[in-house]
Amino acid sequence: MTVFVALAAALAALSLAFLLPPLLRSNSARDIDRARANLGVLKDQLAELEADHRRGAVADAQYAEIRAELERRVLEDVQAAQAPAPASATRSRWPAIAVAVVLPLAAAGLYSRFGDPAAFDPGLQAASRSQDDAHISGAQLEQMVAALRQRLAKEPDNADGWLTLARSLYQMKRFDEAAAAFEKLVALVPDDASVLADYADAAAMAAGRKFDGKPRELVARALELDPTQWKALAMAGTDAFEQQDYKRAVAHWEKLRTQVPADSPIARSISGSIAEARQRGGMPPESAPVAQAAPGAMPRDDVHKSVKGPTRAAAEAAAKGAPAAAPGGGATVSGTVTLSPALKARVAPTDRVFIFARPASGSRMPLALTAVQVKDLPAQFTLDDSMGMSPDFKLSSQSEVIVGARVSRTGQPMPSSGDLEGLSIPVKLGAKDAAVTIDKVLP
Repeated sequence: MTVFVALAAALAALSLAFLLPPLLRSNSARDIDRARANLGVLKDQLAELEADHRRGAVADAQYAEIRAELERRVLEDVQAAQAPAPASATRSRWPAIAVAVVLPLAAAGLYSRFGDPAAFDPGLQAASRSQDDAHISGAQLEQMVAALRQRLAKEPDNADGWLTLARSLYQMKRFDEAAAAFEKLVALVPDDASVLADYADAAAMAAGRKFDGKPRELVARALELDPTQWKALAMAGTDAFEQQDYKRAVAHWEKLRTQVPADSPIARSISGSIAEARQRGGMPPESAPVAQAAPGAMPRDDVHKSVKGPTRAAAEAAAKGAPAAAPGGGATVSGTVTLSPALKARVAPTDRVFIFARPASGSRMPLALTAVQVKDLPAQFTLDDSMGMSPDFKLSSQSEVIVGARVSRTGQPMPSSGDLEGLSIPVKLGAKDAAVTIDKVLP
């Protein structure tokens, strides 16, 4: 059953839960009340899940799985609320039965007249809910990518746009196109080691996980700019391992291991790869071996491949080794966003307002991002590492930032002509009084 049908059924059940109790005079009323309470809880959980997914706290795969489970529980409670009463309790309940039958039928009839009956295609219902969710997410992502391509055709120097496009295409496993987008981005920001490493990653995937040629060149350039860039070190070690240059592989992976917590899962995985490289290269074991990965905890492939699975985001965060938030909130920045009275006539209450922090100098890519609506202004905000757009580009990596707020005409984080924006003066990380006034229109 599609998400729409599940939600429609839940709403119908909620309506019946309000209408039926006065008509029912039996113990079954307690069951209906219980179902109503459960549905309310599930609705709140679904709203929280949607919010976490929008700000990137929940990955797409995990989001689809959790939402499917919530929908299943909604349907179970709906069925419990609509279960027929015992024979002993059916006396004088024909009005309730009539309402229970007429209301859903009337809703279905109205939808078939004014809605889209094709949404009830049995072929679509035969697919699992997780597949349906993936299809919807894929369609939305395709629309976003198409819109982004059109905008970049008009704004070819928009580095933020090329980064978003490249990473979106990578997640869609369209590695050739992702590599092409990264190539455009590198032309705009040639000295960003993390971008070069991402480009090398996409190029290697496009070549069937092979590092010959362009990927190897990009990894070398990234390490020249930043010898500690975690992804470049991982790929350099993998490349050396595949060339049977085990000594060089060990050197890269040992440098990578120094950047992660010693007791973390990624550290144990790296240690396992180092141990294998030492064994194959005829080198002695480490004199003070680090805890090895448990049998079966990591594929024998290599470190680079080990961060490509479902735990990739966690591995990236650990491998980056960014400092944790200070007890006093040093890895945060807080303040207030207001809208200039002169621009109030140009916005709607439900327009999205993106609040972001970016480096005070250099790159303009956001370090952290959150969103409110115009009706929420003036709004208090706090930005931290959990709101980051990339594990390689964190708020805590900077000492000084600029905070901005933008009313988006498109509803998307990427700036567009006609958006309303305001920026703060540079503030120190840990500031609690950053002030942003949205007071200009983007050309």
